[in-house]
Amino acid sequence: MSWWYPIRGAVAAIAVTVCGLTSVSCQKKEPLKIGWLSSLTGPLSTAAIAENRGVEFAVEEINNSGGVNGQKIEIVTRDTAGDPTKAVNFAKQLIFVDKVSAIIGPVNSGESLASIPVVAQEGIPNIIIGTLDELTDPAKYPRAFRAICTNSQWINAANNYAVNVLKKSKIAIIADTTGYGTATAKAAAAALEKSGTKPVYNVLVDPNKTDLTDEMNKAKASGADVLMPWSASTGLLARLLNTRGDMGWNVPVVGHPVLMAAPIRPLLNKPEYLQNAFAAGYSSMTYDESGKLPAATTRLKDQIRGRLGDGGEIDFSFWWVALGYDTVKLIEHAVKTAGSTDPAAIQKAFENTKDFPGVYATYTWAPEQRNGYPAQAVVMNIASSFKDGAYKAAPH
Repeated sequence: MSWWYPIRGAVAAIAVTVCGLTSVSCQKKEPLKIGWLSSLTGPLSTAAIAENRGVEFAVEEINNSGGVNGQKIEIVTRDTAGDPTKAVNFAKQLIFVDKVSAIIGPVNSGESLASIPVVAQEGIPNIIIGTLDELTDPAKYPRAFRAICTNSQWINAANNYAVNVLKKSKIAIIADTTGYGTATAKAAAAALEKSGTKPVYNVLVDPNKTDLTDEMNKAKASGADVLMPWSASTGLLARLLNTRGDMGWNVPVVGHPVLMAAPIRPLLNKPEYLQNAFAAGYSSMTYDESGKLPAATTRLKDQIRGRLGDGGEIDFSFWWVALGYDTVKLIEHAVKTAGSTDPAAIQKAFENTKDFPGVYATYTWAPEQRNGYPAQAVVMNIASSFKDGAYKAAPH
């Protein structure tokens, strides 16, 4: 068999030459590491767990298709438990130890206020999923791009519905004492006054307060013809609805998306206490009179349904899953467009993104615009209309 040795040597030489010319194809590429700051435990875990399912499904889908520019995605998840200090520490760990190319999150605005400056200082691309308007700034945080809607978009949709659709003018704002609630109560009141409607009552309430009788009686005494709650606390919102119901005061309630969140329903004294309540929502998660959803939403639901439980009806707001899914697809889009994981190139790719078709939204950014969610896609939903993870449009 000595005749084989010269041939084998020639084949080896050719292989070496080919690898020398196309070294990328002969070496296993390092994974594309994406950091994921998620509060998988703690008070905000319901949303985070759902978002995580979307993140993981997108990663699996992309990796099964060959990855991004030949790189498989590796998600590096850190559970912040909703704690801003943990969010900052984990962000540093992702940047300096794990060497991620981009970071998704944190999940809530309070954590993001603390962590975004840290991520921005190191020049790491950051997909923002908190709503407070001040979380994005093209000058201060040039590589932070928001995928979720802004708080102002929620406020404007709710104000418009109360004043121009329901034709109400005596608005009572009830918000919690968190940083989010305090800021939003102020912003909502300012937006109403700018349009010529001054709130008749405005109060901040500790989200753990168990008895809202005093606040609700004062709101009623003020002559309020609509209640506008701004809080992400399901407990507080449920107590507000219960107090309204127990008072027999069927005044409309218009406000935060959590008004229609699934965890509120078991907290209500009676199911009908959710009637005459309307919450800011999303056109992508709103079904029409026939129960039909947008095609992209239906497709993702069909693909992922079996992973969300027993394969039956989805019992939480599906937009959380869609948002998580989109964040990974957006990073895939930016890295493919950039042709690399260079942070400056990824920034430019995002800045030049126009009408990128996601499931939760269609995204557009620009050199001076870091909010990618279209304002017209924020709609009002009937809070009691939950069905299979989605909601029905409010009458208009």
